[in-house]
Amino acid sequence: MENHRTAHNLSVLLVQIRDQGAVRDEEVESFLRHGGLIPTQLDVLNVFDTPEFAPEIVNSYDVVLVGGASEASVLAPDTYKFVPAIISLLRYCIAEDKPVFASCFGFQAAVLGLNGEIIRDGEDFEMGTIPLILSDAAKDDPVFTSAPNGMLAVSCHQEMAIKAPMGCVVLASTERCVHAFRVENKPFWAFQFHPELDRACFVQRLGIFQDKYTDSVEAYEGVAAQFKETPESNRLLHRFFEYLVQRR
Repeated sequence: MENHRTAHNLSVLLVQIRDQGAVRDEEVESFLRHGGLIPTQLDVLNVFDTPEFAPEIVNSYDVVLVGGASEASVLAPDTYKFVPAIISLLRYCIAEDKPVFASCFGFQAAVLGLNGEIIRDGEDFEMGTIPLILSDAAKDDPVFTSAPNGMLAVSCHQEMAIKAPMGCVVLASTERCVHAFRVENKPFWAFQFHPELDRACFVQRLGIFQDKYTDSVEAYEGVAAQFKETPESNRLLHRFFEYLVQRR
């Protein structure tokens, strides 16, 4: 019997860590666009609005997405009360084989949830459209398949993981840190970079948070002028959903 299931049949939960209104909307639109999704299949759990939630909230969804955060830190759980809840949710997803695509803040929460280490460098950090070094394991990974070594990706983070947690397969990195891994034998991918974010949205988003990441308007404009398009990394989210459809 022919299988007519498509990505549009999947129910998706986005765990969002955004307080700024325009960025909330832009992030949802970015996940929809690069994932090939439609608005009616995506629900949003914004942890600034709902900081306490049980991990079982994911039970009614086929897929969980976790976005980034410029207004919170995984290293400050006393300030951002939702951090432990997100970590618990990600651990639960791993235990239940729930498919997860986690970027930036989601990557860092996953590292902590898997007993890895996150460090902070607020002075010398990666910011821009940067080339990624793909591992040999990436060649056989269903999400990274056909992705070229050196592909450009949007990255802006002051916290990072120098190595992946135990039980994870490194897929991409830079000289500074790990940028992508998959939990072994689980449908769980984590990205320090932003596969869901393209150049235009990056320029817009960085403009909103320029006081955090740059010293002046001139510095922001100089950095933004160097950003390049990132089509290969933007395809990863769509490949993730294609893989989920094929395996069902």
